[in-house]
Amino acid sequence: MFKRILTTTALFALSTAAMAAPSDDANAHFKAIAAGNVDQIMQDYADNPSLQWVGGPLNGAYAGNDKIKEVWSKFSKNAPLEVSVSKVEESTNPGGSTVTANLEFKGKATIKVRYVLVYRDGKVVNEVWQIDPKLAVY
Repeated sequence: MFKRILTTTALFALSTAAMAAPSDDANAHFKAIAAGNVDQIMQDYADNPSLQWVGGPLNGAYAGNDKIKEVWSKFSKNAPLEVSVSKVEESTNPGGSTVTANLEFKGKATIKVRYVLVYRDGKVVNEVWQIDPKLAVY
């Protein structure tokens, strides 16, 4: 009995350690966007995700992996960009996780973005890219 408890505890500890926190996944997503690495960006998504891009030339609602890949392929033409991330907040419960953050992408232009990512089973199912020129990023 004691051996079974230790084995179960050890397996849980290993599985927990192997999974990154949603905020870590989000930061990796942001870096992939800044690098223009579309293939890496797309690995973060579940099947049939949605992206709400609010403001700017890519303004629109996109559903499905193919449409979202088209958006990132267009945006990646701006890469590489520097990215600054602040005010990262994570909320998690058994149903999934939400990560919000303020981002600033710098390249030929500066793009300030309020970002929201919704994760289920470790994959992005919904994403909001809200351009906000007055956003505080520090």
